[in-house]
Amino acid sequence: MCRNIKPLFNFEPPASRNEMHEAALQFVRKVSGYTHPSKVNEATFHTAVEDVEKVVRKLLASLETQAPPRDREAFIAKAKERARERYSRA
Repeated sequence: MCRNIKPLFNFEPPASRNEMHEAALQFVRKVSGYTHPSKVNEATFHTAVEDVEKVVRKLLASLETQAPPRDREAFIAKAKERARERYSRA
């Protein structure tokens, strides 16, 4: 499940709100053990996702680096190549 959480800091273009939301959703799913919460837990689940997303936004806004921004497309292509190598050996 957590393999879907991608690094979001220091990319050009910067991480979108949607990417931050998806990362928060994956984190809450992993921690709670729910892919989709029951009706009784739905409000709490969505509140947790919103809270985590706020913290992610704050974190990304606060981080500093001297490194040049990474190219998002090159990063994705490299990750796909590593995954292809890892799973083609199995």
